[in-house]
Amino acid sequence: MDFEKFCKENCVERRGTGTLKWDSLQEIFGDADLLPLWVADMEIQSPKAVRDALTKRIEHGVFGYGKVEDSYYEAFFNWMRKHHGVDVEKENVRFATGVVGSLYAAVRAYTKEDASVIICPPVYYPFYDAILNTGRKLVTCDLDNHDGHFELDFEKFEKTIEENQVSMFILCSPHNPVCRVWTEEELEKVLDICRRHGVLVLADEIHQDFTYGDHHFVSTAIVKGGEYKDNLVILNAGSKTFNLAGLIHSHVVIYDKKLMETYDAYIKTVGSAEVNIMGVTALEAAYRGGEEWFENVKALICHNYDYMKQEFAREVPEIKITPLEGTYLSWLDLRGCMPGDQVAEFIQKKCHLACDVGEWFSFTGHGFIRINLATDTKNIKTAVERIIANIKAL
Repeated sequence: MDFEKFCKENCVERRGTGTLKWDSLQEIFGDADLLPLWVADMEIQSPKAVRDALTKRIEHGVFGYGKVEDSYYEAFFNWMRKHHGVDVEKENVRFATGVVGSLYAAVRAYTKEDASVIICPPVYYPFYDAILNTGRKLVTCDLDNHDGHFELDFEKFEKTIEENQVSMFILCSPHNPVCRVWTEEELEKVLDICRRHGVLVLADEIHQDFTYGDHHFVSTAIVKGGEYKDNLVILNAGSKTFNLAGLIHSHVVIYDKKLMETYDAYIKTVGSAEVNIMGVTALEAAYRGGEEWFENVKALICHNYDYMKQEFAREVPEIKITPLEGTYLSWLDLRGCMPGDQVAEFIQKKCHLACDVGEWFSFTGHGFIRINLATDTKNIKTAVERIIANIKAL
């Protein structure tokens, strides 16, 4: 694949287009003159099939209330079956404006105030918000870091659940930011522990399509032949896969009838959820015509990761890079180069980069940064060059 040609044809300038990633740098970081590698969206245009479908809808010129047609369900279900071996039916699906909003909704729907909810840091920071901002008790069981490879200590996890009378576990699969694609064996252990202790599992599977090499995503829906479906609420979307986050459209998948009734009852208390016709239009088109585009994007992500890994290994081997099993995010440990509490300032002030920093994902996460790999290779090269040069200047 000619990566330079792909970037030239598909990557676009986003600064000045009202984007969070590029146009909120002053508000978020206090400096507009940074290279943004933080928010998990792409500088890559969405598939042509998506743009064509949206253009057709726009040319129709009417943007009234929408509904989800059978053709959408067919496209979504075919994608899930083909890529993940997951069977879904209409009655299992509800729609939402995004996975983060659904995190809040599920926490409120299935737990009471002051209930204990467990997460496994370092983890996507809205998990913390969905617990703390709804008046629940935050319980953490940190992943173990084995020289850059992160694992869950199941004995510690179960003990923490027991000691804190946990009601819900929010699972990140694949795990953001540590790039883990959990094996079926790992997932089965987690799901079994949760079931035995009456802990509902809320699974964020939004990065399900991004896996690499021998690592294969296993949805919680099919672990042990679907044995744990009655204790699951699954959140997914095509927004990461096809770069559609701004169209605010996602799925809530629930197989158990009683869990669905509880979810529906809660949603009624906050108003019925209308679908975004642009999001529905875009994602159906993506599922039908975006697969070749998606495979090219995955190849570019691997290319960017390999470049970064090779350059750091040669020039600054003290930087530890977590193996890229899943997601399109790279998790870097810079503590071998400087004290952890200096890393965030170093990255922003010295390297002039806007990155998600470790303390956003964990109370003890100082020293790490997360870099978004789903971008033009020239941005990754610039970031790598700046980091290397400034570390050598220390």
